[in-house]
Amino acid sequence: MATILVVDDELGIRALLSEILTDEGHSVEVAENAAQARTMRESCKPDLVLLDIWMPDVDGVTLLKEWSANGQLTMPVIMMSGHGTIDTAVEATKFGAQAFLEKPVTMQKLLRAVEQGLTKPAPRATISSAPVHLATVTPITAAQSYSSMMPSLAAVRIETHHPVDNSHHHAPASHGFAAHQALSHEQSFELDRPLREARDDFERAYFEFHLAREGGSMTRVAEKTGLERTHLYRKLKQLGVDLTRNKKAAAN
Repeated sequence: MATILVVDDELGIRALLSEILTDEGHSVEVAENAAQARTMRESCKPDLVLLDIWMPDVDGVTLLKEWSANGQLTMPVIMMSGHGTIDTAVEATKFGAQAFLEKPVTMQKLLRAVEQGLTKPAPRATISSAPVHLATVTPITAAQSYSSMMPSLAAVRIETHHPVDNSHHHAPASHGFAAHQALSHEQSFELDRPLREARDDFERAYFEFHLAREGGSMTRVAEKTGLERTHLYRKLKQLGVDLTRNKKAAAN
């Protein structure tokens, strides 16, 4: 897993992002201002930086420009802001930012942006007068960011892009049917509540989805989700996931 530096002047944001990324197996360092970010960048050599734009001393775009000018932009940088604009996002990309996340940052968008950032080569910032297309700024469009803040209830269809292969898992046909039902149901999430509660509901549905698809096999679920078995057991226990239900379904 990667070493990720979170730079944000809000303690709550630093704590939340650290918890999510640590749960994913990453090593997380934090900084509350540009001065600390400079120090941490040198000491921990992060694989990726999540950088807030609006900070009290030196703003994130200025720090990004500094790293770019000094040849220190050797890692992907994802900008974050609760008051960002398209112009700000475009400016950041000119100096090497790979993505732009609008606060409040959802777990899904955060993990998707981090995963994509870690798979890209180190940025090579160039200041150019050539137009920058918004599609190159970030996979998370402005329309998605604003629309995601509007509804209080989100319906998510949990489904697989591949058919259930019963022969591979050596499971009875009845298990294949049960797994198909579990993989294609629609799950509603109430968004008008604390983020931790909403995130727990999503994670519970996520793990139940994989447990159903893998017939309750902890080994295969660990491989699919990228978690160590001990961490997976602890996470499932914390979420209150019934491990016996999927095993019984596979046996019937």
